[in-house]
Amino acid sequence: MRWQYQTVDIKNSGVGVLDKAVKILATLESGPHSLSELVAATGIARPTAHRLAVALEFHRLVTRDFSGRFVLGARSSELAAAAGEDRLLAVAGPALSALRDACGESAQLYRRQGDQRVCVATAERLSGLRDSVPVGTVLTMQAGSAAQILLAWDEPEKLQRGLVNAKFNAASLSAVRRRGWAQSVGEREVGVASVSAPVRGPNNKVIAAVSISGPMERLGRQPGRVHAAAVVATAARLSEFISKK
Repeated sequence: MRWQYQTVDIKNSGVGVLDKAVKILATLESGPHSLSELVAATGIARPTAHRLAVALEFHRLVTRDFSGRFVLGARSSELAAAAGEDRLLAVAGPALSALRDACGESAQLYRRQGDQRVCVATAERLSGLRDSVPVGTVLTMQAGSAAQILLAWDEPEKLQRGLVNAKFNAASLSAVRRRGWAQSVGEREVGVASVSAPVRGPNNKVIAAVSISGPMERLGRQPGRVHAAAVVATAARLSEFISKK
């Protein structure tokens, strides 16, 4: 299959190197790109594109996925939060704490970055055996209920690529879309179970996944039966908040 790349139109500020760097960042908003794909999408000469991408990587505005492709880095989210523009993170803490208290398990918020997912907020169980996932933890998109949520509503072509080497299949994701939540048992880590639901932006696009996770000995082999309603309700409240103008 031959891929076609849509060029990104960025207004020029008169500072050439800055305009090119912004063009690279804008291109990566649509997902991971190899160097060749960046060149095709931006029209920037290959040596310049490589130099700028590596410089952006040094400053954590860009990182690499498992395939070595360039994706947006964690610094982008950090800057948005610092500027007060990230409404989701502003309310995630209290929402996750309430979810943790309701379910008795650790709660997390995940965002996707290329072929990975990153924990951007958490509320850990206060005592006893728990699944600890610190903020900034990078996890695979090939296992776990949050990975299922972040992949399930992708375009068909991207979804099929995401299923390569995944521990779940297309039928699993179809069931996730139908019921509106996902569960996993020992998928990401032996002995750990989880339940996740989608957080949606103003355009109804899935932008994050709310999860609870803990040991299978407490959550059992069907954790969604007990906890899906609470997780879905939390995700819905976050979606409603960030969709308000």
